[in-house]
Amino acid sequence: MKAIRYYAPQDIRYEDVEVKEPDDNEVLVKIKAALTCGTDIKTYRRGHPVLIKKVPSGFGHELAGIVEKVGKNVIGFEPGDRVVAANSAPCGKCFFCRRQEYNLCENLDLLNGAYAEYITIPQRIVEKNLLKIPTGLSFEKAAFTEPLANVVHGVERTGIKPGQTVGVFGIGPIGLMFVRLAKLKGARVIAAGRNPLKLELAREFGHADEVIDLKKYRYPEKIFRSFTDEGKGLDVAVECVGLPEIWEEMFKLVRKGGTVHLFGGCKSGTTVNIDTRRLHYDEIRVMSTIHRSISGRRLSILLTVMLMLQNLLRPKCPWKKQKRRLSFMRRVRQLKFC
Repeated sequence: MKAIRYYAPQDIRYEDVEVKEPDDNEVLVKIKAALTCGTDIKTYRRGHPVLIKKVPSGFGHELAGIVEKVGKNVIGFEPGDRVVAANSAPCGKCFFCRRQEYNLCENLDLLNGAYAEYITIPQRIVEKNLLKIPTGLSFEKAAFTEPLANVVHGVERTGIKPGQTVGVFGIGPIGLMFVRLAKLKGARVIAAGRNPLKLELAREFGHADEVIDLKKYRYPEKIFRSFTDEGKGLDVAVECVGLPEIWEEMFKLVRKGGTVHLFGGCKSGTTVNIDTRRLHYDEIRVMSTIHRSISGRRLSILLTVMLMLQNLLRPKCPWKKQKRRLSFMRRVRQLKFC
C-alpha cells in the first residue's frame, strides 16, 4: 500500500509499505478519511518524543474508515463496519488508571499511521476506543472524534458555567471547538486570533459573542477587559496556541478568582515568567489538560457537535502532497485538510 512515513523532522516520505495483517485480536481498517492536525505540524517541524518513539514510523492519527478484516477473537466488529479509532488507549492498571485518570496513563498504547491506505488497530484500542460511526455521519466528520474529545475533556475540567465570560486566545480548529463548546455551556465567549478566515469562523461556527483581531491590538488586555462585566476581566481564559509569551499574557486577562487554562502545549524545556503577586493574592486558578477521557455521555456530545464541523475542513488533498500541505498549514495557519 501507499503510505506517508516519518523519518525525522521535516523528512516524511510517500512510499510503498506492507499492509500489516491483523492478529487474532486486531482489526484492519481501510482508511476513508484522515485529517491533518496541529500536532502533526509540530511533529513534522521538530519531532515528538511521545507519538514518535522510533523511526521510520507511520504518521497521522485522526482517521475514520471501513473494517477490512478482523481477528478471530474480535467481538463486536465485522468487515464492512464504518468505524472511527482513537489514537490511544489506557492500560487500565497503572497508578493513574487506578484513579480513573486515564488520560495520564503511564502505558498508553499509541497509534500512528493515518496517512495510509490501511491501518491495523491494536487490541487495546479495539477493545476500548474503536467506535462504530452512526448512520448519516460522514467519515470526514467522524475523524474529528479525537481532537474534539480532547476539547470536551478540557471544557469539562475547566468547569465553565452559564453566564461566565470566557476568552479563547488562538482560534485554530481546537480553539474554534473550545469557542463552540463554551457557548453550548451557556458562557459569553470572546475569541481572539489573527487569521481573517478563522475570525469569521469564530462567529459563524463558534457563535462567539465578540471577536478580536489581534493584528489591531498589540496589547490585548484592554480590549479583552472592555468586554467583561465592570471591566474586571475574564472568568476563564483559555490559551490554544502553545507559545510561552502568550501563556504569560493570559494572567493579565482574568479577574481576581479567575481561571487560566493553558491548553496549548509549548516546546519541551520552555519556561515562562509569571507575576507571583497576581497569582497568589488574586487567587488565580491555573490549570492544563492533556489528551481525553471519553465516557458514553461525552461521546453523545461529540457526535452531536460533529454534525457542525464540516466548515472547519479545507478541500481534500492527495497523500503524495502531504509534505506540501503541512508546510502550507504552518505558513498560513490554515485549518484542517482531509
